[in-house]
Amino acid sequence: MRFLRVGPAGSERPAVLDTDGLAYDLTSLTADIDGAFLAGDGVERAREALAGGALPRIDISGQRTGAPVARPGKVVCIGLNYADHAEETATPPPAEPVIFMKASNTVVGPDDTVLIPRTSTRTDYEIELAVVIGRTARYLDSPAAAADVVAGYAIADDVSERSFQHERGGQWDKGKSCETFNPLGPWLVTPDETGDPQELALRLWVNGEPRQHGHTKNMIFGVHHVVWYLSQFMVLDPGDVINTGTPAGVAFGANDFPYLRAGDVVEAEIDRLGRQRHVFGQA
Repeated sequence: MRFLRVGPAGSERPAVLDTDGLAYDLTSLTADIDGAFLAGDGVERAREALAGGALPRIDISGQRTGAPVARPGKVVCIGLNYADHAEETATPPPAEPVIFMKASNTVVGPDDTVLIPRTSTRTDYEIELAVVIGRTARYLDSPAAAADVVAGYAIADDVSERSFQHERGGQWDKGKSCETFNPLGPWLVTPDETGDPQELALRLWVNGEPRQHGHTKNMIFGVHHVVWYLSQFMVLDPGDVINTGTPAGVAFGANDFPYLRAGDVVEAEIDRLGRQRHVFGQA
């Protein structure tokens, strides 16, 4: 299933798309697509209601699309998780997953304006496969057990201000947690429709020019390994988002791509997960 939230920021309506791409209203089943909806029987109730013709059609053309999951408790990120990205940044591949956090209020809609910080000099893009947690995960027994706690997948742009991240001391979080720095969506796609998460191509363009073209099969640590690994260090709650790393092609790499400026347009897509397009503006 493909879940989405449409409408003005803070007043989004939960919806689901059928196989023809038609949208149906979920407000009779839930107030929002959030941790409580994902942790309970919300997905199955929505599946049954859609199949049974119990949901009203809605026209979403021209409406804003919000992030497909509301109010994530935390956004956990994995750094340097593609060998080609580690290579382009002249960093040895990690022996264990590199973990950092983004503020949960960085999450915005897939087509919302992304704000470049006022003292920015090196704002960068990073297309990533995002995992949304659907069941509480603590001390999972194995990577195989991680499949049971995943609610679905989405596109994320892990926007980063490299000067804050690398030149201002401390940890990476200050370069990752600026407002609007995690466009998410357009959809939350359930695992049955996503298929194998290690068989997805990722693509990103800046102003129409291709910058990133990677594949999840090239992750150093696969999706289920990442979820299992994180559960050994923190409790993952329903609605939490995990950004699983980016492939090569970022501006902070050995390719002389320019950093982002106000007016730049970033488009990102992942197989079966849709496409996002956001314009950068000045904070």
